[in-house]
Amino acid sequence: MNMMQIMQQAQKIQKKVKEVQEELEKMDVKGTSNGDAVEVVLNGQGKFKSIKLTKNAINPENPDGVDDETVEMLEDLITQAMTNAAQASAKEAEVKLKAATGGINIPGLF
Repeated sequence: MNMMQIMQQAQKIQKKVKEVQEELEKMDVKGTSNGDAVEVVLNGQGKFKSIKLTKNAINPENPDGVDDETVEMLEDLITQAMTNAAQASAKEAEVKLKAATGGINIPGLF
């Protein structure tokens, strides 16, 4: 195999990896707890997207005592906290990886 063939093969692989990453980013993967009382949605890359709570998950003793606005507020608060944590984690990982690579930008690493 000559160098040109190796480069072409590398470009094909890079294109396929990018396509798979885009597909994973658009994918919804759901996980539930306590039956369907709590549902969390991540994308195929493991990034948090949303959470859904039932009234029973919030107050199993008296689910009818929980109004829809409270459910939505808690979902929004948890979603924002998870998003903030993910962003902080990504920034921290980028700083550590840049230090480990001596500032060399390696595509797909960060």
